[in-house]
Amino acid sequence: MRHKKAGRQFGRDTSSRRAMFRNLTANLITHERIETTDAKAKELRRVAERLITKATRLGKVAYTAQNELSAADKAKRLHAERLVASFVPRFGVKADGTKIDIVEKVLIDLSKRFEGRPGGYTRVTKIGNRRGDNAPMAIIEFIDAAPIADAQAPETAAVTAAEPAQASSAASAESASTTSSGETASNE
Repeated sequence: MRHKKAGRQFGRDTSSRRAMFRNLTANLITHERIETTDAKAKELRRVAERLITKATRLGKVAYTAQNELSAADKAKRLHAERLVASFVPRFGVKADGTKIDIVEKVLIDLSKRFEGRPGGYTRVTKIGNRRGDNAPMAIIEFIDAAPIADAQAPETAAVTAAEPAQASSAASAESASTTSSGETASNE
């Protein structure tokens, strides 16, 4: 019987498993979308949503400026901040190299975004199997994040806007490189 055996073990001891989830949670909060195996994403959802719930239960206290809070509210916020900080590392680094405070992001940004929502802050989307070991992969992201296809749309729009200018300059360069007999000049 598996009484009181909830959660996947992932072939790791407790400290290694806890460290893995600390890092996955920090990366999810920092980047708001990560790609991992399906089983890890499903377990990460449990861990990350508990941290966000700690912040959302504070209500407006979580994102109100410190100097505007009463002494009791400051104590509540400090307690929630320490609970979150006891699990995730304090700072994370985004892809562009900027350093962010993960605990403050949970308390200020995420608690305001998910205020009034009773749970279900993340979404797990299956994306197929990994090429090397055929492990089922998934993307876990916050529910208010832009869809994956829409997230790439601004980049492709910028590329397509730049293509006509590049095409006209390429056409003029090509016509300049042709010889009088109609053959293209070689770059030898």
